[in-house]
Amino acid sequence: MTRVLDSDPLGGTVRRTVLPNGMRILTEAVPAMRSVSFGIWVGVGSRDEAPQLGGASHFLEHLLFKGTRKRSALDISAQIEAVGGETNAYTAKEYTCYYARVLDEDLPLAIDVMCDAVADSVLAEADVETERGVILEEIAMHADEPGDEVHDLHAEVLYGDHPLGRLISGTVETITPMTRKQINSFYRRRYTPPVIVIAAAGNLDHATVVKQVREAFAGTPLGDALPASPEPTRSPHSRVKHRPPATLVRPDDTEQAHLVLGGPALHRHDERRFALGVLNNVLGGGMSSRLFQQVREKRGLAYSVYSYTSQYAETGSFAVYAGCAPAKADEVLALIRQELADTAAHGITAEELRRGKGMLKGSLVLGLEDTGSRMSRLGKGELLHGDLMSVDELLRRIESVTLDEVNHIAAKVLTAPMSLAVVGPFDDTAFQL
Repeated sequence: MTRVLDSDPLGGTVRRTVLPNGMRILTEAVPAMRSVSFGIWVGVGSRDEAPQLGGASHFLEHLLFKGTRKRSALDISAQIEAVGGETNAYTAKEYTCYYARVLDEDLPLAIDVMCDAVADSVLAEADVETERGVILEEIAMHADEPGDEVHDLHAEVLYGDHPLGRLISGTVETITPMTRKQINSFYRRRYTPPVIVIAAAGNLDHATVVKQVREAFAGTPLGDALPASPEPTRSPHSRVKHRPPATLVRPDDTEQAHLVLGGPALHRHDERRFALGVLNNVLGGGMSSRLFQQVREKRGLAYSVYSYTSQYAETGSFAVYAGCAPAKADEVLALIRQELADTAAHGITAEELRRGKGMLKGSLVLGLEDTGSRMSRLGKGELLHGDLMSVDELLRRIESVTLDEVNHIAAKVLTAPMSLAVVGPFDDTAFQL
């Protein structure tokens, strides 16, 4: 079943086809471009893992490029690179994405290679051992990046033992004993057509892409599946229990103190997310933001300071990051808390509202300047929302945000109890609330 979802005068027509096995294929034809981005989005991420399988999705992401019944690992990379293309993948908490970007004339090759890799990997025992070593090195490398580690630490202090609080990569304790049998069982049990979305954008023809995808999956476990309906999006109505506000300090002999202060916010289906996006820009979304001006420009206390939101099916968070000299950490934290309290109490100005909406609209449109971002919009829209809001509709929703709406969400989110994560040269009892 195929239908047209959107027609963008700046891009092209978006079409969606649902195959009999429940797999969905979305394309956006952009004739003015000479490239195509092709992605396979699987609605399985780190939150879907049992505790003892922490990191299985990420482990599998590595292994699917290591060889199939038709291709070796070298074949997979060499065939795409021989035409100047590129392939990559990443794992998130609620999905995994495998993608390639090639010239339009090489799209059939990209479809065949990527579908083969995702559907028919052999997961050889030797490759499992090789990638185990690679992933353990990746975990160690991440631990050497305190500016990244502190965000994972904040997720841990917010969500505790809930899967959203765990590391996407897994830990040394979960990756070391994980067997090939466990990974393969996870692969075959979770990677099924109803949770898969194929997305492509660029100079393409929808019907041709559908035909080539079906041919590429034929004879594989993803092509021989029984008739099914697409998997529904994750429910926003289930509850995620947040931990009580706490401070978690990871002592590390670093030159800077890395701080993340934040708490629960909105899930991705909440209609107020547009107002929260505007608020986030006003508070810490750029050089003109309140936090940047107060902490860096006026006082020179930090090089990097910003706010951000994370949104999942049934929960989300708002947080502020700052990196500063350890001796200045208390002062920086006090300034951040004061700015959040002032914004919650007094709201933002009409001029800040205008600027915050402009930033949100500009980042949305400028982010669609290449086929990769357009492909991602299709995949995420279908997989996470079960819908694709047109660019014009998104812009209308942002523009319709009112000052009262932003101030209301500020009063709600910024007054909620917040947790603190710190990485730096401190005792683990420092900064206790």
